[in-house]
Amino acid sequence: MCRSDLLLLDEPTNHLDLDAVLWLEQWLRSYPGTLLLISHDRDVLDNVADHIAHIDQCRITLYPGHYTAFEEQRAARLALQQAAYEKQQREIAHLESFIARFRAKATKARQAQSRIKALERMERIAAAHVDSPFEFGFAAPERLPNPLLAVEKVAAGYGERRVLDRVNLVIGPGTRLGLLGPNGAGKSTLIKLLAGMLRPLAGRIETGQGLAIGYFAQHQLEQLRPDWSALRHLQQLDERTSEQELRNFIGGFGFHGDRALEPVAPFSGGEKARLALALLVWQRPNLLLLDEPTNHLDLDMRHALTLALQDYQGALIVVSHDRHLLRTVTDEFLLVAEGQAQSFDGDLDDYRDWLNERQRAANRDAAPRTAGDGNSAAERRDQKRQEAERRQQLAIKRKPLEQRIKKLEQRLEKLHVEQTRLHDELSEPVLYEDANKNRLKELLLRKAQVDKDVAEIEGEWLEAQEALEALAGEE
Repeated sequence: MCRSDLLLLDEPTNHLDLDAVLWLEQWLRSYPGTLLLISHDRDVLDNVADHIAHIDQCRITLYPGHYTAFEEQRAARLALQQAAYEKQQREIAHLESFIARFRAKATKARQAQSRIKALERMERIAAAHVDSPFEFGFAAPERLPNPLLAVEKVAAGYGERRVLDRVNLVIGPGTRLGLLGPNGAGKSTLIKLLAGMLRPLAGRIETGQGLAIGYFAQHQLEQLRPDWSALRHLQQLDERTSEQELRNFIGGFGFHGDRALEPVAPFSGGEKARLALALLVWQRPNLLLLDEPTNHLDLDMRHALTLALQDYQGALIVVSHDRHLLRTVTDEFLLVAEGQAQSFDGDLDDYRDWLNERQRAANRDAAPRTAGDGNSAAERRDQKRQEAERRQQLAIKRKPLEQRIKKLEQRLEKLHVEQTRLHDELSEPVLYEDANKNRLKELLLRKAQVDKDVAEIEGEWLEAQEALEALAGEE
């Protein structure tokens, strides 16, 4: 990361593991310059961005606040737009009805012409439309043996190198498991082992009768036939189903009309990932093994996948750096670290804390080696005690700052929503008619007060954030 005043990042989290995403997010939060970021990771947008520039129908609209605030503001704006659209449609219908009835009457011809001109001058409001282009779901598995898979004292690795050892795991129909762990710890190795892509070095794996595994990993995108179409890939899986039924299904993944018949070769990474997911969904697996399924997928497709996985009736094991996906589709976590795979009793915030403590421990262990071997065991114990006391004191100082920042962010979010509402209301032409002078004055005064409050709270937030970052620098 070189020094800069302006940082332009286009999907920086693609192919990063969760540890790297957490580090990058923290780094971006403290970046002192201007940041313009494109990302399909809503947690990163929520934690890093303070404005969202939304590009839609050849227009850019700037929304204050993070991504969740943008969703709320946009929903409110679309609701207002739809109400205005419906009102205008009623007015248009009334004018057209008058014109149709009285255009031929001499006594009403002038009034009819007046209404025709009014229709011509009218700036038409578009109907609000935010439907996702993607809609699909997993059909119920044909069979759900219990257990689906049982792993007993299994070791896994490559050649003579063991990555995992003595892994015990029972996967039943209701299992919804997220895999956590540092980069290189063996998460993908465990997924490959369960998928049958890797033979165990020791131990035993028992499969239930009727087990049907659906395995998704990035390398499968390379296995798509570049000269085949999306439809042909699906027909190879099922030659008996009619073409129209297959086209209806694949249309839910964004392959409509001629797009379903075009060769895969020029498809983007996102389109290939959608096709690979479509092929997996069609096979009705009862055990889903997903290794970074959201790489290349945009927010609409990620949302559709999340909804489909929430309704999925089989078992699910997923590795992902998308925290929103992990929070919404898994019930428990398995920590893969130091050759072991063990249940992790905590959430993603606890996992971030675990990573930080692990890094601090590694730094502490490295410190005596760089200073030489002259430190006695008593001195090292005393040093560790002092460091623990110092961390505790910093934590005591940090907690009220974190609480203050959270309250300020909540107040800012409400004020940003009100700013948007006031901006929309002040954009109404009818407000500037003489009859609405008092209302206009009230709105302008309120907007000035809200803008002032936002500026003050943002200043307080910056002070608190700088104080928190100063404490982080002392750790």
